[in-house]
Amino acid sequence: MADIRRFRAVRPIPEKAAKIAALPYDVYNRKEAAEIVKRNPDSFLAIDRAETSFDESVDTYDERVYIRAKELLEERIAAGDFVTEEVPMYYIYALTMGGRTQHGFVACASIDDYEDQVIKKHENTREDKEKDRIHHVDICNAQTGPIFLAYRQTPALREIMRKKTAERTLYDWVSEDGIRHQVWQVADAESQQGIREAFEKMDAVYIADGHHRCASAVKVGLKRRAEQPDHTGEEEFNFFLSVLFPEEELCILDYNRVLKDLNGMDEEELLRKLQADFEVEKLTEMLEKGDIKREEAAGKEEKAEGCKEDESSVKKAADIRRPAKKGEFSCYAGGNWYRLRARSHCFSDDPVENLDVSILQARVFRPLFGIEDPKKDKRIDFVGGIRGLDELERRCREDCRAAFALYPTDIRELFAVADAGRLMPPKSTWFEPKLRSGLFIHRLT
Repeated sequence: MADIRRFRAVRPIPEKAAKIAALPYDVYNRKEAAEIVKRNPDSFLAIDRAETSFDESVDTYDERVYIRAKELLEERIAAGDFVTEEVPMYYIYALTMGGRTQHGFVACASIDDYEDQVIKKHENTREDKEKDRIHHVDICNAQTGPIFLAYRQTPALREIMRKKTAERTLYDWVSEDGIRHQVWQVADAESQQGIREAFEKMDAVYIADGHHRCASAVKVGLKRRAEQPDHTGEEEFNFFLSVLFPEEELCILDYNRVLKDLNGMDEEELLRKLQADFEVEKLTEMLEKGDIKREEAAGKEEKAEGCKEDESSVKKAADIRRPAKKGEFSCYAGGNWYRLRARSHCFSDDPVENLDVSILQARVFRPLFGIEDPKKDKRIDFVGGIRGLDELERRCREDCRAAFALYPTDIRELFAVADAGRLMPPKSTWFEPKLRSGLFIHRLT
């Protein structure tokens, strides 16, 4: 049973929502965050990355930074940039990118569900990355960046979503990156009860993105419990800010790899060794001829099962450089593109070993390049699919020797791994579009 609750949100006034809402704090480095805050002082990054209030002599994790974040948040609320709802409610948050829309319920999830694995994860977290957000949430007494959760769609939730999104929006704007953001309030008792009951019938919901933010929010809640032995379990710190999306509306992008060297091999030797586990086909001549039609229909059909395609993504699927189905990879080396099709012995019934990222690690990176731990090995880097395949070519011209493009992990594969209580290899999924921070704030007390 998933305990998904309404809450009293602190949220921007409508006329300021577009300027306040910001991409997650960890999307930017310090310099980039400072530039954005300088250009737009209203950006929530000023609070999420409060080191932008100081010169670089002050460390990002200095205690003064967290205190300044709290001060800024309270100042902005006092100045009238934010309002606090009089009563708890749910919201619907829709993001449209490239003609595809995903609708999520904004709510609070239970730290007990996380501890009891009703909220299931597919990635490990690192303590050093958690510490920053633990301190930020604890000092600010608020969660400012929602956790991206996914669930299996139900007719009841689909119908509530349909009815409420036909109503007037609370927010509606297009951000600088071309993504449309829409928000609706779910204030009526019948819809609220329907949402609560529908989630209570679910055995599990899943963390799609935001594992570190989720772990940090949970640890703050557990800390507050330890500090208040007489807690009832109903206090706000027992819950964390989330947006829950149905799996049928989500699309995971590819998460590609680039290598700094060929481990002493030349291109010819690499291709010869790859043939033990892959059918290898050179694509460069077809690219030069402009033959980019390939198995376009097959690629579209495969992808449509887990993602509603828009025109731009269909064009991408027709790009001969792009893997068209599971078990297919593209390799760029020596200025040439190659298609790699995994041979039958590479596949497994194990939900983790059967992931394309696992096949690539087990059949290429470990045996041919000696890369045992991709998280720590400096010879490998990761490139999100949002950057496109041209970025792989650019990296190979500038600082890398080879690139591997993957077919995106399917959301059903993510569910299967999480249901098995297993973890995915690092950098297995890339979700777009990203949720905005500062649009909803959940107070802990």
